[in-house]
Amino acid sequence: MRVMERTFREQLFFLVLCLSVLKGDSRYIENNEISKDELYSFFNSELKRETPEELMYRRPLRCLDMVAVEGQFTFTAERPQLSCATFFMAEPNEVISVDYDNVDIDCRGGDFITVFDGWVMKGEKFPSSQDHPLPLYERYVDYCDTGSLRRSVRSSQNVAMVFFRIHNAGSSFTLTVRKHINPFPCNAISQAPEGSYTMVIPQQQRNCSFSIIYPVEIDVSEFTLGHYNNFPKRSMPGCAESGDFVQLLGGSGIDTSKLLPITDLCISFTGPTHMKIGCDNAVVRMVSSGKFVNRVSFSYRLLDSQELQTLKLNNVEDFCFNN
Repeated sequence: MRVMERTFREQLFFLVLCLSVLKGDSRYIENNEISKDELYSFFNSELKRETPEELMYRRPLRCLDMVAVEGQFTFTAERPQLSCATFFMAEPNEVISVDYDNVDIDCRGGDFITVFDGWVMKGEKFPSSQDHPLPLYERYVDYCDTGSLRRSVRSSQNVAMVFFRIHNAGSSFTLTVRKHINPFPCNAISQAPEGSYTMVIPQQQRNCSFSIIYPVEIDVSEFTLGHYNNFPKRSMPGCAESGDFVQLLGGSGIDTSKLLPITDLCISFTGPTHMKIGCDNAVVRMVSSGKFVNRVSFSYRLLDSQELQTLKLNNVEDFCFNN
């Protein structure tokens, strides 16, 4: 399969297809080449691994890696490693803490270890700057800048990443990764191509996005906005003016501000509303003014090859297939 034909899902979920080549002091991510089979095998084995309760799981950290379990991960450089990154992922209702342990790197010589609150891919960020509660500069925590002042970093959602540069062989560090229940989850990336989720924003002015890195059918079963509880369901293009609404988005990137809107919902209802989104990334995004308690419940399932082919033949959501 040519690089141009690889889906965004493969690029994102299996991390090293489009992982970082850090240039200078840049914190952006470029393309890397890894076989599709290697990526599927690597990610699936990481998700299925279970950590014994009586012992903390430990393993070496690879230069290019994905971690979906709790444990201690140690990186030891056998040679200069100038473009390394690790993606961390938890369940949608969890956040991730990353603790620096036993760090032996040369900060003055240009080494660094940086935790990012979210994911960065090809210059795009999840959550987007519009949806994340912190300004962008506060989402980067560099060990060399903070040292012993901040040895633990906690994410705001179920994904985080660490990227690092090591110049000298023998330099090393250990990260302890833990997961914590998030009582009010907001932004999240789904690990699976099917499932169900309820998003609640309790009178807070914020935006929340649930990203599904698969072409899926989304069934919205319940939608409640505080200011329209007694109206019949409607889908309309001018929902942004109401200040409280839900968007269904689709596209081929992770930044929700750059995805294309498929439909907006701004009238409460109970009952199924179905939408097939043939994009590599489908997103349910709720915008809240903070004046009401807003809630949306939905389920999603992977579209099969026949359904995708039908969407293509009918020119439905053509932007999904041409990006």
